[in-house]
Amino acid sequence: MSSPTTPASTPLRIDDLRQRLRALGAKPCHEDRVLRSWLQAAPLDSGARRRRAEDFLPLGVRDDLPALQADLDALAAVRAEHPGGDGSARLLVALADGQTVESVLLPRDGLCVSTQVGCAVGCVFCMTGREGLLRQVGSAEIVAQVVLARARRRVKKVVFMGMGEPAHNLDNVLEAIDLLGTVGDIGHKNLVFSTVGDPRVFERLPRQAVKPALALSLHTSRADLRAELLPRAPRLTPDELVELGEDYARATGYPIQYQWTLIEGVNDSPAEMDGIVRLLKGKYAIMNMIPYNTVSELGFKRPDWARAEALARELHARGVLTKLRDSAGQDIDGGCGQLRARSLADPSQPLRRMPRP
Repeated sequence: MSSPTTPASTPLRIDDLRQRLRALGAKPCHEDRVLRSWLQAAPLDSGARRRRAEDFLPLGVRDDLPALQADLDALAAVRAEHPGGDGSARLLVALADGQTVESVLLPRDGLCVSTQVGCAVGCVFCMTGREGLLRQVGSAEIVAQVVLARARRRVKKVVFMGMGEPAHNLDNVLEAIDLLGTVGDIGHKNLVFSTVGDPRVFERLPRQAVKPALALSLHTSRADLRAELLPRAPRLTPDELVELGEDYARATGYPIQYQWTLIEGVNDSPAEMDGIVRLLKGKYAIMNMIPYNTVSELGFKRPDWARAEALARELHARGVLTKLRDSAGQDIDGGCGQLRARSLADPSQPLRRMPRP
């Protein structure tokens, strides 16, 4: 395995780490023990302080622990931390090749992670999509974002809603989910796979041992408007997307979380509210209505909070379970990709740092 301190042609994966340990004489139980220590943000040799290392790890693995720890530490590092007044914190995470992604520490022990550097979907209201897709994030780099977060606070829920479209990096994302849902000790329904809707998702996820909850980016009930807002998303109509989501919800027992970024004058009309009711009433679903995080460069507007509350109450009264969510980090450039874009535009800008516990 090439060291992550020198960028490789392909991002590092969990399977690469397992192969390295296997070559050193590790059995699956040894692999899981080492990976569990890493996932808990604990030093890999921490067990030696409680019991002798030779009691549970082969000699080759023990000898390699310092080098392995260094390689894991080099996967990702926090370049900047921006705390929000709501208990969130946006992390600008530098990968080994100098590229950066964003993670967000969420209130109530949650974490939002990135799965790509950039994004190919090109949602017109999203800063991340403006630069296109630069590269995939390896499964080990995805998990490294969780490790960085757990070094700062408890993490019991991981949502794959940061930079990138998880369906476009499916192998890496599913490998990370499998590890987090097993040795990472995160409940399967607390692993949330967010997607604009890709047929491969509905084929692959039901076959996984760890079946995550699913969040589907709906944003409109109109097929023509959805094609405008998500220009390079698969051409699934809202009706088709909800049908596929309902099948997955019934198979897993988890309600689908439908994401609706509420944008003033775009998808907040009475006709759209009627469309939501038509699509979701009677479905095993939760409507997450999220007022838009204003990005001055993009020209879209965040609606008035009172209006958003009224719309959510209306939907709830009409039989659609609706939660109005204020996206974390309104005061810290909370929109996905904003912090990265700002750092690229002005690397010398002073950064607010959050003290570590």
